[in-house]
Amino acid sequence: MKKTLLGVFAVLAMAGVSNAQDMADQETTSLNEDQNTTSSYDEYNKWSIDINAGVNKPSRPFAPGYYTSTPDFFHADAGVRYMINDRAGLKLDAGFDNFSDDENSLPFKSRLYRISLQGVANAGNILGFREWTNTLGLLFHGGMGYSTLSVQEPVEIDDNDQMLNFIAGITPQIKLAERVALNADLSVIGHIRQDQTFDGTGRQRAADFDGFYVNATIGLSIYLGGNDVHADWYSREKNMANDLDSINSRLAKLETDLQDDDRDGVPNYLDREPNTISGVTVDTKGVAVDKNQNGIPDELESAIDARFTKMEATSTSSGNDIIEKLIGDGYVNVYFQFNSTQPEVYSYEAINYLTKYMNENTDAKAELIGFADEIGNPDYNQMLSQKRAQKVQEILVASGVDASRLTVTGSGEDSTVDKASAAARQLVRRVTFKLIK
Repeated sequence: MKKTLLGVFAVLAMAGVSNAQDMADQETTSLNEDQNTTSSYDEYNKWSIDINAGVNKPSRPFAPGYYTSTPDFFHADAGVRYMINDRAGLKLDAGFDNFSDDENSLPFKSRLYRISLQGVANAGNILGFREWTNTLGLLFHGGMGYSTLSVQEPVEIDDNDQMLNFIAGITPQIKLAERVALNADLSVIGHIRQDQTFDGTGRQRAADFDGFYVNATIGLSIYLGGNDVHADWYSREKNMANDLDSINSRLAKLETDLQDDDRDGVPNYLDREPNTISGVTVDTKGVAVDKNQNGIPDELESAIDARFTKMEATSTSSGNDIIEKLIGDGYVNVYFQFNSTQPEVYSYEAINYLTKYMNENTDAKAELIGFADEIGNPDYNQMLSQKRAQKVQEILVASGVDASRLTVTGSGEDSTVDKASAAARQLVRRVTFKLIK
């Protein structure tokens, strides 16, 4: 009969190990099927070694006149634990108990050896401990195994009693570090088909469930693996929150990258010229098409040339005087967008007026004076006004005006308009011309 029970235990143990392996394989397969999905398989360590020592208290069976102290010294056990996930796992452990007489008992000594395969429930994670503590934990465990009882005194018995054991226990935990935790354990163990009393002096009529004792221990859990945290202390909710924050950050970045501020059809993260003039053709990098590289987009250049040609055809002999007066009186200006050195599309006509005038009056010189509005740091605005004037100079030189006939001045902020008015600030973000003969 006992051989039959041991055979049943062996089959159950093999089935438990096989089931745990199948679950682990499923997680690994899930990870391999979608390499872009992070599986919980690699987020925390799963293996640990548990070592405990303490006391025991056998309750039954005893022959009359025999009993132990309460508690009785001593008990030791060691096991290897594998967590299938952050809430459940398996544990294979072995235990040793030394039973001896109390001072008022008849003398005896016996030893019990046990091996058990148990399921483990991480009650701390199941009950939401991680929401309020990362230091305290709680495990429940239970399973079955094989036990053997060896009697040394009063008479050494060669034929050890062999039994099927059932074990259940509770294990509070205190995390000392990421790799080690202090634990206390209280376990109850029952035997099926225990023929020999714990004192070894008598035999009893075998019942279905007749042996019973308790272990109380303290020990260490040593965590193995290359991840930062073990399943005992892993927080599924916090990890999901971190993943959600990461996804939201990436989505926010993606939204920013895909914006197209200058509406040229090229998203900002690919746009090498993010302030392209509206309506002009750009290449795949967002740069306005300028085949002759004169600083004026080709589409604008043809339109400006056409308008200037029309103006020449209708102008009188005093046309140069009119243009000179318009330029000198500040009616011809080049305007810019906020924090930009790229002229507004309509301002290229002003540049073309000065280009034509300079080409027809070869002794004339011009000073290009840049301005910025009052928004921002004054030192930065000074530099910005200088760059705006230099940008207009580059376009004029590219259009055929000798650079020696042009001087550049950055005048910084123009404070002559209401700083609170966006429309007024647009008027002072400019480059104006001063003719020198």
